[in-house]
Amino acid sequence: MVSAGLEILGLSLCVIGSLLVMVACGLPMWKVTAFIEANIVVAQTMWDGLWMSCVVQSTGQMQCKVHDSILALSHDLQAARALTIISSVMGVLGLMVVIAGAQCTNCIRTEYVKARVVNAGGIIYIISGLFVLVPLCWMANNIISDFYNPQVPSSKKREIGAALYIGWAAAALLLIGGTLLCCSCPSSGNSGYSVKYAPTKRASQNGDYDKRNYV
Repeated sequence: MVSAGLEILGLSLCVIGSLLVMVACGLPMWKVTAFIEANIVVAQTMWDGLWMSCVVQSTGQMQCKVHDSILALSHDLQAARALTIISSVMGVLGLMVVIAGAQCTNCIRTEYVKARVVNAGGIIYIISGLFVLVPLCWMANNIISDFYNPQVPSSKKREIGAALYIGWAAAALLLIGGTLLCCSCPSSGNSGYSVKYAPTKRASQNGDYDKRNYV
């Protein structure tokens, strides 16, 4: 019962984490305009994402443009694209693996093998969380370095956007959920109940049963 509860809780956290990874991957708010010095009062805000850049006017109107060239992007954006996509694919793969080995399904009959499959799904989710955590930390480090770099103009300085915070939350859920799935220890091949059989009653030489059988 405890193992089944860990599976459900771990799988729920991992599914939510995978969905948040997909949301963070599609959001354009990875880098946002830093309101400092001459940029304190501006009529527009710049959003930079993995797939597009958006300009939000003070009136609320927003215009977005897809990145023209992949090779023209910075290395952190290129790595973030690849790793977030891989993380999303691994999230779907991990879901299929965990469902195949879950105790509430009959895809696999052997209990020991089912537990091993769930553990494998937990490892997949942990790797998925690490894959999405690397580009998030890399990009955040670049944003902070450029922000405090005096050689970078104020108009080009950026701050950490909402997509990074969503990605960090997704990575935490994936790591915690994957760990819970790995903690569901495989049950042994023997069942918890031992069956004891009474010894066979042997007949005496004269054909009658021994009186000791009735004691």
